[in-house]
Amino acid sequence: MTTATNKFDRRAEAAGSLLCVGLDPELDRIPVRFREAEWPLFAFNRWIIEQTHEYAASYKPNMAFYEARGTQGLRELELTMEYLRGEHPDIFTICDAKRGDIGNTNRGYAASIFDAMGFDAVTLHPYLGKEALAPFLERRDKVSIVLCRTSNPGAGEFQDLECEGRPLWETVALRVSTEWNAAGNCMLVVGATYPDEMRRIRAVAPEIDFLVPGVGAQGGDVAAAVAVGMNARGKGLLISSSRGIIFSDDPAAAARGLRDEINAAREAVDAAS
Repeated sequence: MTTATNKFDRRAEAAGSLLCVGLDPELDRIPVRFREAEWPLFAFNRWIIEQTHEYAASYKPNMAFYEARGTQGLRELELTMEYLRGEHPDIFTICDAKRGDIGNTNRGYAASIFDAMGFDAVTLHPYLGKEALAPFLERRDKVSIVLCRTSNPGAGEFQDLECEGRPLWETVALRVSTEWNAAGNCMLVVGATYPDEMRRIRAVAPEIDFLVPGVGAQGGDVAAAVAVGMNARGKGLLISSSRGIIFSDDPAAAARGLRDEINAAREAVDAAS
């Protein structure tokens, strides 16, 4: 496994957690006391991290919430990453940017996300193919998280189209598992809202870790996702929640509760096997 993949595995083991906390701060939803700070998104993120780090295997800022604020927002993301590297260097970090362009553009994205900002992983579109994503895939010290079966209701518009006798999402999973993951540095995005598809993806990609959005506000079921998505080692999942944790009245309790729900589902699968 790569250094970054090992980092996720070590953190998941140490924290007893497969929880990813999404750092998606909407300025008009964060408490007033943070909005009055010089760097409000960073002040809010730091508080969320302080409240939840005990229960988190990973943090995942979504670039949209920072880019929307221009240079101010990007600086707040930089401050968040500096804080995580300084205070919690063992926690796995994901840049939820869904990048994907031609190769020379992707070289710039990879340098920005991995080197300048210091993320361990990034979400990527597969549509331009392996050749275009080479600047990410060649980084054995980092993780490429490829969109496979996304959690949104309209995911099937293209993802359900038949390709090579399979739905496109299954072809993506198979291709990433058998060809793109030569360095052991790939993960797949597989939404909790589609457990039947997750079961099939696990069958064709038995060793790859899944980043699993769609629980909480989107209605995905934790127990169902764990039952069909967990790998043979009792791991293989990173279950993500943002709004359900960061905008709750008690983020620590929300994070602890979801971590415990995930672990209870893992124990139930183990007991049934």
